[in-house]
Amino acid sequence: MTAQMFAFDNSYARLPERMFARLSPTPVGKPGLIRLNHALTDLLQLSATALTRPNGVAVLAGSEVAEGSDPLAMAYAGHQFGSWNPQLGDGRALLLGEVIGRDGLRYDVQLKGSGPTPFSRMGDGRAWLGPVLREYIVSEAMHALGVPTTRALAAVTTGEPVYREEGALPGAVLTRVSRAHIRVGTFQFFAARGDLEALRALTQHALVRLYPEAAEADNPGLALLDQVVAAQAELIAKWMNIGFIHGVMNTDNSSVAGETIDYGPCAFMDLFDPDKVFSSIDRMGRYAYRNQPGIAQWNLANFAQALLPLIDEKPEKAIEQAQASVDRFATLFEGQHNTGLARKLGLSDLQADDVELAGNLLAAMSRNQADFTLTFRGLGAIADPEGDPTGDTAVRDLFINPKEFDAWALTWRARLATDDRSAEDRRAEMNATNPAIIPRNHLVEATIKAAREDKDFSVFHRLTEALEHPFTEPEDRTMTLPPRAEEQVFQTFCGT
Repeated sequence: MTAQMFAFDNSYARLPERMFARLSPTPVGKPGLIRLNHALTDLLQLSATALTRPNGVAVLAGSEVAEGSDPLAMAYAGHQFGSWNPQLGDGRALLLGEVIGRDGLRYDVQLKGSGPTPFSRMGDGRAWLGPVLREYIVSEAMHALGVPTTRALAAVTTGEPVYREEGALPGAVLTRVSRAHIRVGTFQFFAARGDLEALRALTQHALVRLYPEAAEADNPGLALLDQVVAAQAELIAKWMNIGFIHGVMNTDNSSVAGETIDYGPCAFMDLFDPDKVFSSIDRMGRYAYRNQPGIAQWNLANFAQALLPLIDEKPEKAIEQAQASVDRFATLFEGQHNTGLARKLGLSDLQADDVELAGNLLAAMSRNQADFTLTFRGLGAIADPEGDPTGDTAVRDLFINPKEFDAWALTWRARLATDDRSAEDRRAEMNATNPAIIPRNHLVEATIKAAREDKDFSVFHRLTEALEHPFTEPEDRTMTLPPRAEEQVFQTFCGT
C-alpha cells in the first residue's frame, strides 16, 4: 500500500460479494505517465502533484495499490449484438474505489487494461496504446460537448508489449472515472440467476447513488426503470445531435447512469449518412447511426425484463407497468432530439413545422454528402432572415448540388423571421450548440500513429487540448476540416 492519494469510500465493495471478484491489478514493467487530467483531479479533490510522482504513476498503472483502495472486478452479463451471454464481467478492468467530488457526487475510479481477472475469458486483461488514447480523446471531447460520459483521469504506458493479431504493440492503462460502472448487463446477470436478493441490493444501491430523489419510492424497481429510461433518452438524443456513433451498443455497454461508456469502435461522422457504420464487427449494421434510438429502447426493454420481479409479484401487472415505462422512451427521445435540432438551426422554440424543416435539411445533407459538423457550424454565420444569400457560399459548397441547400435555406430564413431574436444573439447560441471541432477519425488515428511509431505524444496533447473548447475555433484550423481522400478512416476497431 502507498500513502493515501485517494479518499476512498467504497460503497460497491460493501454489496454482497457474489457481485464482484476481489483482486489486485497486475504490476507492469516500467510505467510512464502520458497525460493526467488536471481538471478532473480538481473535481475529485485529488493531488495532481502526488499522482505525477513515481508512486502515483505506479498506482495509475496498477503496479501499486493506493491506501484505502479495495480493487474488484464487477460481474455482469449482456446481449452482444442481440445474442445472450450469461457471464461477461470486467475482463480487463478493476474498480479501485469511489471518491466524493467537490460537487458532492460519488465517482468510481477504475483501471482499464490492468491485467487478467476471473472474467477475462482467456484474454490477457491488457490494453494496447491505441484504444487507450482513443478513449481518452473521445470521452473528454464528449464531456466538453456536454454529453454525459465516463471520463479519463490518466493514461500511462506500461513499458511492456501487448500481443494482438498485428503482433507486438505498446501496452497502456487508462484510469477511467464514472458516476457508476453499473450496466444493464449487471442487472441481467442476477436476474438470469434468479438472485432476487442481489437484484434488490443492486437496485437500491443504484437509486441511492444515482437517483436519490427516487430512492424512497414505493416501487424501487419501477422508479429505477423510469429514471434510466429518461437518462438514456437524453443521452441518445445528444449523440444523434452531434453525429456520434457508439458502434457497440450491447446491453453490457449500456450504463444505468445514463453515461456514454466503453469507447471501442466509436466514431464521429464526417459526411452525413444515417446508415453509417464504422465498427469492424458490426457487419449487419445493427448499431448504425440511425438505429441507435431503437437499440437503446431494445436495451431498456431487457433492463425492464430483469427488473420485473421487483416491479410487481404478479407478472402480468409487472409487465404492464414496465412496458409503459419503456414506451415513454420514444416520446422523451423525440422531444430531446427535436429540441436539440431546433437549437442547432437557431430556433429558440420548437414549432409544428420545425421537425419537417430539420428533417428536410438532413435528407438533403445525406443526398449531397454534406459534412455534418461543418454544415451546422456554417449555418450560424448566415442565420439572419434579412441576410444576403450570396454569403451562403461556405455552406452551399458542402453540397454536391448546392441548389438543394438554396431551396431549403429559403424556408429556413422564413422561419427565422418569426423567431424574435437579434441575429447576434442567435449566432452566439448556435455557436455554443454546433461545435467547431470534433475528434474526427483521421485526427484520432494520426495521434495513435505518432505515439505508436515515433513515441511522439505531442500530437495527442495538441488534439486533446483543442477539444477541451469544442465551440471555439482552434488556432490550427486544419483540425476542423474533414479528411482528405488519403486520410479517410472507413473502419474502427474494438481494440480488445
